[in-house]
Amino acid sequence: MSSTDFAAPAIRFELRQDDLSGAQIRALLDYHLRQMHANSPPGSVFALDLSGLQAPGMTVWSAWRGQTLVAVGALKDWGDGTGELKSMRTHPDHLRQGAAAAVLEHIIDVAHARGLSRLSLETGSGEAFEPALALYRKRGFRNGEAFGDYTASVFNQFLHLQLGTSDAVL
Repeated sequence: MSSTDFAAPAIRFELRQDDLSGAQIRALLDYHLRQMHANSPPGSVFALDLSGLQAPGMTVWSAWRGQTLVAVGALKDWGDGTGELKSMRTHPDHLRQGAAAAVLEHIIDVAHARGLSRLSLETGSGEAFEPALALYRKRGFRNGEAFGDYTASVFNQFLHLQLGTSDAVL
């Protein structure tokens, strides 16, 4: 596994490209899926299970503080210059400590390095999704049209970040 350090305000995280074999990462991804189903109407969950995160074109990173997993996020390469942010989740014991921001910044940096022109995501609506939406919007993501093989619904929403000089933090 490769790793990169990211300094969040007053807290340091180690970011690792993750092979998804560890118990902590599997438990956090299981928690993520349970939360998506608990906070979404039937048929509206597009979160990936373990096999989906291990598919070609997918890269997963985990954020660690010492031996403790604090967050996860993934990048799916659609092969058309678009990258999709997937499976962003902070462990509930480590919320609002900068871990999600560290993972997001790392994924944006990797998308830049891979030459992607846009980073997109699909997420839900409602109170459970507001903290993540605030993070994405603060970083410059804007609401837009459905992409890839998604179909718009009343519940889901799509955010996009154009990569290049226009993706500076607002």
